[in-house]
Amino acid sequence: MFTFIGTLIVGFVVGLIARALKPGDDRMGWIMTILLGVAGSLIAGYVGRALGWYGPGQPAGWIASVIGAIVVLVIYGMIARRR
Repeated sequence: MFTFIGTLIVGFVVGLIARALKPGDDRMGWIMTILLGVAGSLIAGYVGRALGWYGPGQPAGWIASVIGAIVVLVIYGMIARRR
């Protein structure tokens, strides 16, 4: 239970940092911010393991997670702009 709550808190912080660093107005609520941060961490972990930066089961670092969240924000902006 604590791991799930910890994941949500870390996702929220990572999402807030990514939204603050990326220029533009990304209108999303706190639930989408949490999902953004969690997705960024998952992407950073996957890429990091593929490149050999992280071992199996090792979580991604804060900086990599924020960069992953910014990538998710850019992709989300490109998709939302087409609508």
